[in-house]
Amino acid sequence: MKTVLALILTVLVLWQGMIWALGLPPFLLPSPQSVAQALWLNRAEIARHAGYTLTEVVLGFVIGSALGAALAVAMGFSARLTSLLRPLLTFSQTIPVFALAPILTLWLGFDMAPKIAMTVLIVFFPVCSAFLDGLGRTPQAALDLAQVMGASRGRIMRHLRIPAALPQLATGLRLAAVYAPIGAVIGEWVGGARGLGALMIHANGRMKTDLVFAALLVLSVLTVIFARSVALAVARIWRRYGV
Repeated sequence: MKTVLALILTVLVLWQGMIWALGLPPFLLPSPQSVAQALWLNRAEIARHAGYTLTEVVLGFVIGSALGAALAVAMGFSARLTSLLRPLLTFSQTIPVFALAPILTLWLGFDMAPKIAMTVLIVFFPVCSAFLDGLGRTPQAALDLAQVMGASRGRIMRHLRIPAALPQLATGLRLAAVYAPIGAVIGEWVGGARGLGALMIHANGRMKTDLVFAALLVLSVLTVIFARSVALAVARIWRRYGV
């Protein structure tokens, strides 16, 4: 805790020192004090937008994680499906997510749906990739023993391969939790009137840089809390099952 406080204090000192040394105007880089004032004066509006963004992040994370895990299990059952879809999954990551935001907004409108879809796209790949990798690392000796004992493919998947792959799934979930807010905010930047991303765009257009920084600060804190909550929840669930 002391280390975190010391780091925050150091950042604030360097921030203010840069403003004094370079003589930067407030519209380029507001002072920590002005950002704190903007955060306090606009606390109700920021809280409302933060709640909207958090809803998008949670829904997108849950849907993306479920779809990613389900596809990983399906690919784990079929080597042919894996050989067919793995290159497509890899290729999908070469497409900039930001480029998809206008298309999703055009298809799904300006409400919450395209933001959730963006979050799903960002969450899907790390969860699917990590879980599939874990499913492929089940000890061969354990698989051979299960087959000798006459276990079906479904039982092997349920009782052997999935439990063995849970640590990799946990890694994918923790990574996805960090990236999930990016999808929501990108969607809000492209089109929307609610959410922290939309608030930052509107504030920037009015040259309210202090409000932009205040919203960015809240987004950073929200991301840290969400990622930490997911990590703690995953650790607790996995501990219950002895993973």
